[in-house]
Amino acid sequence: MDTEILRPTAPADFERAADFIRSGALVAFPTETVYGLGANGLDAAACARIYEAKGRPSDNPLILHIADLAMADTVAAAVPPTAAHLLTAFAPGPLTVILPKAAHIPDIVTGGLPTVGVRCPDHAAARRFIRTAGVPVAAPSANTSGRPSPTTAAMVHADMAGRIPLILDGGSCRLGVESTIVDCTEEGIVTILRPGAITREMIAAELPHIAVRMDAALTAADEAPRAPGMKYTHYAPRVPLTVYVGAGTDVAAALGEEILRRTATGERPALIASDETIAALRDLIPAVYTYHCGARGNHSAFAACLYDALRHFDDMPVTSLLAEGTGEEGLGRAIMNRLRKASGGAVCFV
Repeated sequence: MDTEILRPTAPADFERAADFIRSGALVAFPTETVYGLGANGLDAAACARIYEAKGRPSDNPLILHIADLAMADTVAAAVPPTAAHLLTAFAPGPLTVILPKAAHIPDIVTGGLPTVGVRCPDHAAARRFIRTAGVPVAAPSANTSGRPSPTTAAMVHADMAGRIPLILDGGSCRLGVESTIVDCTEEGIVTILRPGAITREMIAAELPHIAVRMDAALTAADEAPRAPGMKYTHYAPRVPLTVYVGAGTDVAAALGEEILRRTATGERPALIASDETIAALRDLIPAVYTYHCGARGNHSAFAACLYDALRHFDDMPVTSLLAEGTGEEGLGRAIMNRLRKASGGAVCFV
């Protein structure tokens, strides 16, 4: 199968993509978070092709992407008041709300659960594509299972060439990490199943009289995740990754020692870090084996480049990756969630 990359501009471009969806084929499309691998969310056979293309276990639920909030009523059995409040506040945007599923939503979309994740992306081309298709579009991230999520059409092509017929190219994704997932099905409580750009603090500010908690699986290794994309190994680069977290100068010192140790044993490590840390270590590691993630503490810059950083050294002769982590306030919580999973939990606090 040939895979075409198309930058949609004319109505005919969106009609072409929509025709693929309506016929049961897959289309990768841009959002503000990461690229999605889309199928007709009402077509069980089409959704099965997502799992096949990704090599993803079929008990891992998919998110239904909608063009507008009115579409939520067509995929959910009910929209509880708390969920409606959050959708009004943050949609279109990087928020997925878990709702009781409508009876006609295929079980393969929900992983056999009685609930479904619903999101309206804050990306004009994505919403136009969904609206033109006329159906909710089921989509996980458009990468092979376990790999870092794609934030450009080129990243999608690297994983999906020959597996899908079409990639809609919307440029680089603005936010760079997947949507926040919240469960609003329990009365009086909102549970964050996956952290993202809509932070716990933002949700709590919107719902001052509702308890907002983090899912136990985000902090306890023996708890089973309940969110799409969180159940299995994810975001992994091609070589082992170790993450260092702490005060800036302490992290730089620890990374410097580790670079020297690994280099002395014949390894060739690469470094993903803030501008300040890379500047401090410039005499210890060649610039070609470094990736700048912006100024230290700039969570937005770090999130936007995170998955590019994890893929950047794929074709270079490196043996391991070292990364500077960040604090877990605000968006930092989402960044560290992804880095923990990408490293298999190899996080060193200094």
